[in-house]
Amino acid sequence: MYKISYFNFRECNGEYLITNDAGKFSFLSKEEFEHLLKKEDLNEEKYAELEAKGFIYSIPTEVFATTMSMAVRVQKGYTLNATSLHIFVVSKNCNFRCIYCQAGNLNQIADYKMTKEIAKKSVDIAMQSPSKYLTFEFQGGEPLTNFEIIKYIIAYSDEIKKDKIIEYAVVSNLTLMTDEMMNFFKEKNVNISTSIDGNKELQNKNRPCVDGNSYDLTTNTIRKLQENGFNISAIQTTTKYSLLKYKEIIDEYISLNMTSIFLRPLTKLGKADVNWENSGYSAEEFIEFYKNSLDYIIEINKKGKLFTEGHALIFLKKILKNEPINYMELRSPCGGGIGQLAYYFDGNVYTCDEGRMLAEMGDTSFKVGNVFDDSYVDLMNSECTKATCISSCLECNMFCNSCVYLPYCGTCPVINLAQNKNIFSKQRDYRCSIYSGIMDILFDYIKNDESVLKIFERWIQ
Repeated sequence: MYKISYFNFRECNGEYLITNDAGKFSFLSKEEFEHLLKKEDLNEEKYAELEAKGFIYSIPTEVFATTMSMAVRVQKGYTLNATSLHIFVVSKNCNFRCIYCQAGNLNQIADYKMTKEIAKKSVDIAMQSPSKYLTFEFQGGEPLTNFEIIKYIIAYSDEIKKDKIIEYAVVSNLTLMTDEMMNFFKEKNVNISTSIDGNKELQNKNRPCVDGNSYDLTTNTIRKLQENGFNISAIQTTTKYSLLKYKEIIDEYISLNMTSIFLRPLTKLGKADVNWENSGYSAEEFIEFYKNSLDYIIEINKKGKLFTEGHALIFLKKILKNEPINYMELRSPCGGGIGQLAYYFDGNVYTCDEGRMLAEMGDTSFKVGNVFDDSYVDLMNSECTKATCISSCLECNMFCNSCVYLPYCGTCPVINLAQNKNIFSKQRDYRCSIYSGIMDILFDYIKNDESVLKIFERWIQ
């Protein structure tokens, strides 16, 4: 007689998806599920699968527990690493007026820029992280409005890094990019990412520029950077105006010679919250948009062109390869504080990028300290960091710990507080509905369409 290990399950159309803490999954018929619960005989093939994946076992419990604990340790590998992502908000100024802006300075106040003194203190704290591998990401506003500080941070960190390996990245609308900047970024191997919401109509609607046509300015710079050897990545933000234009959005990315798109839903922070009635939508509307988009992307792949979607790629690596992907929003606990820190232009330090965005709305709940007053150890020991960790452990959340998607998902205490006035997530809220909806789509493909599964496996190679 075999023994049953803990698992979560979801019933759909009379069949069952089961998952366990090691991130393994299996599909069972109703009959197989009932046999499993009653510890009755299973067919040889299903028995072998469930035993190999840790759903059932016949070895001593102590031995099985040791084996499973090692598998879970792999799944949670990111928790063994210290803070690796350090976001430097070098300027709050911006020449765009995005309708969902969460981080810009609409008043264009010139002194809303990070100083050298604050930059130096910020780098000093980042270097105190025990992690050997660091990513320094420059954000705004528009970070290129403070290019001199970007240069200073890179020069100073290169000078004191010793054996640390630092990867640099800048997130920009690209419209202020000069030849000097481009040459510097190429020399220093700085990764560049931007935002493209779709074709000309959508880009100019969602992301208007005070200095001209945002679409033309951004896409012209993308092409120039590509001609000079840069591999540009981009994120798309979905507004109400995007919902029926999934083909146009994806075609735009392909026309820009990009091989992937990251379809991002709106988050109720900043102007997106204020303008929600005009630009927002329900989780169900986004999932319909996402399904249409993914179907179109799959058809593109079936025609021989490799083109991926970012959210799907993260989930598929977790689901099909059991990779402990360190994407800060889709891990448990989340990356706030222990995975990333955001250094604001004024010297305040926040758990994450979303934390400083919430501060833009007047709520500094996720401020962990200040570069002039605190060390890295102080920031890690702050009550805010501890609360962020506790509230983002899905295994401890009454609405998440029995969810079949637990091994692959994550929660954001910042967004929970902004939307629900509570740092703990609530059952089937906007964010939960979107993530579970995406996984519904992916698992349906995995189970029912072998040709699409082969495409997914190609994506994660």
